Amino acid sequence: MNHQHKRTKLTTGLLMAGCMVLVTAFTVHHDKTVQHDKAAPFHVIDIKNPRDLKNFFHYTNDRIAFISSHRGGPLKGFPENCIATFENTLQQTWSLIELDPHYTKDSALVVMHDPTLDRTSNGHGKIINYTLEELRKLKLKDTEGNVTQYSMSTLDEMLEWVKGKTILVLDAKEVPVEVRAQKIREHKAQANVILIAYSYEDAKKCYEIDKDIMMEVMMPDAQAIKRFDSTGVPWSNVVAFVTHTKPSDTNIFQLIHAKGAMCIMGSSRTADREYTSGKIKSPDELTARYHEMVNSGADIIEADLGIEAGTALRKISPAKSSKQKYFKLTR
Repeated sequence: MNHQHKRTKLTTGLLMAGCMVLVTAFTVHHDKTVQHDKAAPFHVIDIKNPRDLKNFFHYTNDRIAFISSHRGGPLKGFPENCIATFENTLQQTWSLIELDPHYTKDSALVVMHDPTLDRTSNGHGKIINYTLEELRKLKLKDTEGNVTQYSMSTLDEMLEWVKGKTILVLDAKEVPVEVRAQKIREHKAQANVILIAYSYEDAKKCYEIDKDIMMEVMMPDAQAIKRFDSTGVPWSNVVAFVTHTKPSDTNIFQLIHAKGAMCIMGSSRTADREYTSGKIKSPDELTARYHEMVNSGADIIEADLGIEAGTALRKISPAKSSKQKYFKLTR
């Protein structure tokens, strides 16, 4: 069974179980590109200012577990790092949106995962060798290598698009933390973006530039917590990425929660990969794996299969939560 057939089977099974708030807003067509339904409602994470964002990510015992869609939740008809893909994901579930910036030849910042064009577009070679105008003429490929109608977007466009919809998780690639922080400030997007800081020095730089910018910081063990404590950056400014696999320190989630921060755990290298490769054979087993991650202490799952993961987590949402006010369904 191929990847797309398995995703269709999973979505159908979850819908029949009554887990989704909405009927799926797209249909899988095997003979043509899937069209984006712009009329469908969005699952909005409603954050109005930086204080809201810090409160949203402050850990509480009644928190609602949710997902971060890696590269926006691509699938057949919907390419990575594409606004139409982001909107399709938000039409199915509440989700953060992770995305990747790269420099063009003329120093613009475009959004694409790879430094090269071949895998995810009909272009060839390195992004840095092309101007923004040249890159605009290309079309993006979906997860099956099909060329779609969609074109590349700039980081500036993404920082405007996200307002009133959800929260972006802005990766680094070759773009320095100072540049990314200044872009967030330029667009007044502090309420709608988390900046990934891969070192504690970068976390300090970002905090010095703007104390309202929240960050995702790597926090795999107790020693990392101690090192972060020495930076002077408040815990209210961070979400902790713990692991892509099983944490070596079984108490790490509890230690981070005690600091008032939420924890992210990745499923892209474990459950998602095992499902798409056939090692996990049923939708129910995949759902159980997502539940296991949350039960172990994860608050946010960074998933390649964003729609599936988000739908699965709806089954274990608390009946009442102080976080419920941030999760809305709107046109």
